[in-house]
Amino acid sequence: MATLPPPKTKYFPETSLEKKCYNIVKLFKDYLPITNDGNRLAFGLYKFMTGEGDPPDILLRSSKLKIEGITLDELVKKISDEIEKIK
Repeated sequence: MATLPPPKTKYFPETSLEKKCYNIVKLFKDYLPITNDGNRLAFGLYKFMTGEGDPPDILLRSSKLKIEGITLDELVKKISDEIEKIK
């Protein structure tokens, strides 16, 4: 049986909106112990930035993320501040 090489990964450019949203979530990865929670949050932030999703306060409450070491309101404030920087 032969093993095929993995598919090539195409990364987002540093200037893309997707990359900026995922970088915001990376800043707070210590507060999100589950990796997939971070991915869902980044996708939700991307949808918000494109005008299709909920703002961070609603997104964080409805996503049912596991948050450790910070309160939900503090995390909402920090993420909102980071979003304002990239707008």
